[in-house]
Amino acid sequence: MDDKIIGFTQLYPTFSSIALQRAYILNDIYVTEDARGLGVGKALMEKVFHYCEQQYARYVTLQTAADNVNARKLYEKLQMKQDEYCNYVKYFM
Repeated sequence: MDDKIIGFTQLYPTFSSIALQRAYILNDIYVTEDARGLGVGKALMEKVFHYCEQQYARYVTLQTAADNVNARKLYEKLQMKQDEYCNYVKYFM
């Protein structure tokens, strides 16, 4: 792929007051269309997991659209689980 950027993640630190431990929110993960299906998303996720473990994080969390089937398959393949929480959001723009 010739030193071309083909994907990225954006990870935000947070803190679990219940666990009294660091945690992370994976806000963005993106892989360019031409690099999809090549294992780039999996490699990015594994890098995120490794980083979070090195930081002694309790967990990493993310959200995705219900209809984002490919992403959901990847997360489940990487042993991520859907939690029991019902998320609410208020948009301002």
